Amino acid sequence: MAIEIQTHNQTAWDKIAAVGQNRYTRVVTPEQIREARKGNWLLDVSPRKFVPREWIPDPSGLDVLCLASGGGQQGPILAAAGANVTVLDISSKQLEQDRYVAQREGLAVTLEQGDMADLSRFKDRQFHLVINPPSTMFAPDVRKVWKEVARVLRPQGSLITGISNPAVYIFDKKKFNRGKLKVKYPLPYSDVASVPGKEMKKQLANGEPLTFSHTLQDQIGGMIDAGMVITGFYEDYWEDHIVLNKYMPCFMVIRAQKL
Repeated sequence: MAIEIQTHNQTAWDKIAAVGQNRYTRVVTPEQIREARKGNWLLDVSPRKFVPREWIPDPSGLDVLCLASGGGQQGPILAAAGANVTVLDISSKQLEQDRYVAQREGLAVTLEQGDMADLSRFKDRQFHLVINPPSTMFAPDVRKVWKEVARVLRPQGSLITGISNPAVYIFDKKKFNRGKLKVKYPLPYSDVASVPGKEMKKQLANGEPLTFSHTLQDQIGGMIDAGMVITGFYEDYWEDHIVLNKYMPCFMVIRAQKL
């Protein structure tokens, strides 16, 4: 079965954004923007914990790329804090969330629709900072993402990214959604390669995004091989109803700095 992954995921995220129930589709509040303008900003790239303030220099005047970061969250916060913000996302509906907040709050935010693994529209060394909430699980080849990030970062610039723990993907998806854990899939996991044809047709018909687990070698080793060094790391958990929280953290947050 031939699948155009990016086209499918674009449509899938447009639908998710239209429903508005996913946490990454909910825009920041006017109060959060007011606080960011006063320097009291908080930024997250994982469900529960905020990024340490010392990971991010004073945003005022920084050129920032919010990568696969539509939804009206990280971009508007950083723009209110004084950064020159560009938000790139594959979903036009997710970008509409950022446009809504920018218009509501009088913020200048540049919006770009595109694939996170293709940053060819941007110049080499264009950004001081790249912010990437959990989204690389929707990219078939995460090494391409990190290579492009390293290219557009300035020397000593930083990437801050939230990534899925690949072990999350070993479990039977149907049982997982019912709160039961049964090991089923070998890693690295891919919806395209791991899900049988009949189930895949149903997933595509339901408009669910296609996901990929990626190895730690590709996720962390890929950053290093692209010319970045790891300068910060912590783990985080998913929301309370996810049964896996009882046993392991589901996310890793990494700060990588370009040499």
